[in-house]
Amino acid sequence: MTPPERALWVALRGRKVAGLKFRRQAPIGPYIADFYCHEARLVVEVDGSTHQGSQMAHDRNRDEWMRERGMRVLRVSGRDVLRKLEGVVRTIIRITEEPPPSR
Repeated sequence: MTPPERALWVALRGRKVAGLKFRRQAPIGPYIADFYCHEARLVVEVDGSTHQGSQMAHDRNRDEWMRERGMRVLRVSGRDVLRKLEGVVRTIIRITEEPPPSR
């Protein structure tokens, strides 16, 4: 795990966020999600500098695949995780309070 992923994992693990269980490095179909909460059908991806250029097209396809299966995808920058962790966690809570998309 990268330093931003480790920092976010510390904040998410043990049902610390809204009582929800997050898994890290969760296999979902042909992909591996950085973090996944089945109850909220939420995938959280921590993007670093490698998520630019040609990687962006791959990420869009991956996100669309997950959305087609009724999951929400939240992409956050590693920089935001390290500098604004509380804000990132608040965003995750806000998203989980919204009704999940229909399948």
